Amino acid sequence: MTVFDSLVGQDAAIDELSRAAAAAGDLIAGRPVQPGAMTHAWLFTGPAGSGRSVAARALAAAVQCDREPAGCGSCAACHSVLAGTHPDVRQVVPEGLSIGVNEMRAVVGLAARRPSLGRWQVVVIEDADRLTEGAANALLKAIEEPPERTLFLLCAPSTHPDDVIVTIRSRCRVVGLRIPPAAAIARVLIADGVDPETAEWAAQASGGHIGRAKRLVRDADARQRRAAVLAIPAQLTSLSACFSAADHLVQAAEAEARALHEDLDTTESEELKVALGAGGTGKGATTAARGSAGVLKELERRQKSRATRLQRDALDRALVDLASFYRDVLLVQAGAEVPASHPDFAADVSMVARSIDQAGALRRLDEVLACREAIELNVKPRIAVEALTAALRLP
Repeated sequence: MTVFDSLVGQDAAIDELSRAAAAAGDLIAGRPVQPGAMTHAWLFTGPAGSGRSVAARALAAAVQCDREPAGCGSCAACHSVLAGTHPDVRQVVPEGLSIGVNEMRAVVGLAARRPSLGRWQVVVIEDADRLTEGAANALLKAIEEPPERTLFLLCAPSTHPDDVIVTIRSRCRVVGLRIPPAAAIARVLIADGVDPETAEWAAQASGGHIGRAKRLVRDADARQRRAAVLAIPAQLTSLSACFSAADHLVQAAEAEARALHEDLDTTESEELKVALGAGGTGKGATTAARGSAGVLKELERRQKSRATRLQRDALDRALVDLASFYRDVLLVQAGAEVPASHPDFAADVSMVARSIDQAGALRRLDEVLACREAIELNVKPRIAVEALTAALRLP
């Protein structure tokens, strides 16, 4: 078993990354390397759930591995990289709405050092599309003049300028990932001990997102949230029903986000207060407490940004389910013999397919996608979702 086994349904990418990892080992050993086999900057693109960050971490582990083949998956280097504890591999994961310039400058500064334990300094930037303009410029300078034995691994949905600026894109080697087929996801779930019938259902209902397929299998709340969302299209028979559905969607997203961040917020705040001298006595503790207001305010700002991001992500998952529902409606209307995304909601899909024509289904699908974009552009979620549910109303 190698570190690349976690990349599901990505055979072409695995071959490319395996060759690059072998070339990285040859470079360290001073052996000749085929031109273009290895580069200092990589950009992993693909839809959500395709495994962008998984691919980046796998390459990071493989280049630190000193065994044959590179990325053996069993040595200490592979285990520590995959566990997130390797001292020469830094993962930049945005908790809030964006990755700021100060954070990126700090990471770039550390990446310029020589490796302390491993063979390379590696920076993995998840969601590189969330880099602010200043952060992107700070990263660009490092990629233009890369330190020796430093690798930058970026993850983004696409190579579009809205996701990654052109100057960074042009200096990276792009690895495009595809949506894993449902059969491949089901095999992973079955290998984890899930019964075949449940595995096939979760693989289909996940929309090609491996992480979500695993959540649907293990988390009853996730299954209930999905069922509540997919029940909405057939219920939109009046304006009051539309506003009620919008209220449910927003409140459910807020509750999900609150459950994820409240305990973490409390822990972070208490730990910071203790670090700043809360509960201490004496002149030093008093002085530290006086200067803590700004630090606490900055923590609150980051926590608020994280809460907003979690709420948006929860809403986005619901909107993806709605989009796939109308995809199933179009399949029924066209009589296409293609597996449905939500076979357990076939009755609701058929009812909606009878109530609207194909143009209406396409228009509703466009409305769902437009709502996703509006929320990402900072339109208030309640306003965006209320407009959406009104547009989805059945005739």
